[in-house]
Amino acid sequence: MHTASNDWLRRLASLAKRNGALLIVDDIQAGCGRTGKFFSFEDAGIEPDVICLSKSIGGVGLPVALVLIKPKYDQWLPGEHNGTFRGNNLAFVAGAAALDFWRDGELQESIYAKASFVGARLADLVDRYLDGKGEVRGRGLLVGIAMREAGLAGKVSSAAFARGLIVETCGPQSEVLKLLPPLTIEFDTLRKGLDILEAAFAEAIGARRHEESVVLAAVA
Repeated sequence: MHTASNDWLRRLASLAKRNGALLIVDDIQAGCGRTGKFFSFEDAGIEPDVICLSKSIGGVGLPVALVLIKPKYDQWLPGEHNGTFRGNNLAFVAGAAALDFWRDGELQESIYAKASFVGARLADLVDRYLDGKGEVRGRGLLVGIAMREAGLAGKVSSAAFARGLIVETCGPQSEVLKLLPPLTIEFDTLRKGLDILEAAFAEAIGARRHEESVVLAAVA
């Protein structure tokens, strides 16, 4: 899977330290267990100076965001630092409750198991529908398929949406079909979603092949 390696992250952290720069990690989407461990950078063994958190930190989808800062860099006075999702008391309570999921390793192991299942299914889709012209990327339950054919990811996304499954695209050219299933999703629901995704692939690839055959017939 094509992601930043732990060695690259360690070298980046070392570069920041040598130049007196703060190391800031944006874990808004990749943190809070999305990659398996609570923080996305834990496996790299680095120690950021600032960490941005949001999205999953709010528990059951309630909006909340926070910034973790090493005490020696914290220059804010009480009430001076503000943001879009601040001061939502219900979200604070829900977020605090969500942290209880991390008191043991059960959720983490569950994420790894689901990630392995999703990764295998996506790799199968690449082999069967993209003739190997694609790549599974990501870590944990932040994973997707990078496609070489322009516009194909969007077509698969649209076909999935028509079947009741929301799958977004990302990348410079929207060439990556990105999956972000809930960390607590049940295996039966996850399997159903991936079955829908496979049907969407079959439709999008089938439509493309039909278009190609029409073009070839016209040329002939």
